[in-house]
Amino acid sequence: MISNNRIAAAILAVIVLTAVAFAADITGTWTASFDTQVGVQNYTFTFKVEGNKLTGRLKSTFAESEISEGTVNGDDISFVENMTYEGMQLRITYKGKVSGDEIKITRVVLEDSPEVAVAKRSK
Repeated sequence: MISNNRIAAAILAVIVLTAVAFAADITGTWTASFDTQVGVQNYTFTFKVEGNKLTGRLKSTFAESEISEGTVNGDDISFVENMTYEGMQLRITYKGKVSGDEIKITRVVLEDSPEVAVAKRSK
């Protein structure tokens, strides 16, 4: 007889594997422009997805850095940019929703007002 714990573990495993299988594949290069307090900042994101882990690099008007804390959950993505701007360390958080060749991205700098942009896949 199969125990309830084994059934629950099997169901959980199927759910996790299904979520990973349906994670958006955003691997590649994307561009976006954010209208910020210091002017328009153009970004190039180079994403790599493995399962539900998002890694890569980003290059902006002011900096270039590695993506950290990146995740993909279905069509939802999130990651962090750690950069130095005029000697100040900044932790910028990003959340996005993938729709085909576009990602609606919201970022927050210094717990300030969110900045929204639409990233487009480079072809």
